[in-house]
Amino acid sequence: MKEERLITKARKGNTRAFEKLMLAHQETLYKTAYLYLRNKEDALDAVQETAYKAFIGIEKLKEPKYFLTWLTRILINSIFAMKKKKGELVPFESHHDTGTDQRNIEEYIDLRNALDTLDEHVQLTIQLYYFQDYSISMIAEQTGMAEGTIKTHLHRARKSLKQELEKEDKKIWKNTK
Repeated sequence: MKEERLITKARKGNTRAFEKLMLAHQETLYKTAYLYLRNKEDALDAVQETAYKAFIGIEKLKEPKYFLTWLTRILINSIFAMKKKKGELVPFESHHDTGTDQRNIEEYIDLRNALDTLDEHVQLTIQLYYFQDYSISMIAEQTGMAEGTIKTHLHRARKSLKQELEKEDKKIWKNTK
């Protein structure tokens, strides 16, 4: 395993080996950060913060085969810390087609507002599962959560979203009468 050799070298202080490791995973880290932060500069800051924290704490990595999982955990914690520091609620952004009609735009806004009511970790699970097509096992590996926890997050999120969207529909119908 080439990556495991690089990790061993990086643990011994070889900065070139650490740089190669980060280069190998930078795109994945950036995409994850951008999906969550929806801002290029913030995503780059989160990846840079992750690289710094990983470099400083690489000796804490217990299993080299979980390097990407470890990096992703650092990234997620960095994202949450950035949001908390800015005093922002962690938003949930979704992709939408700019050519959609007014009804689709309204549905998108309703969905986005409903997603914003979810806990940060649940939002992250939803993002990875539905918008990055991660499997449950991949999410568990990336976040360090148990697969059962991921399934519970998805189940509760779907239930919560259904309730929020139904509540929103009732408000709309009540206001049109």
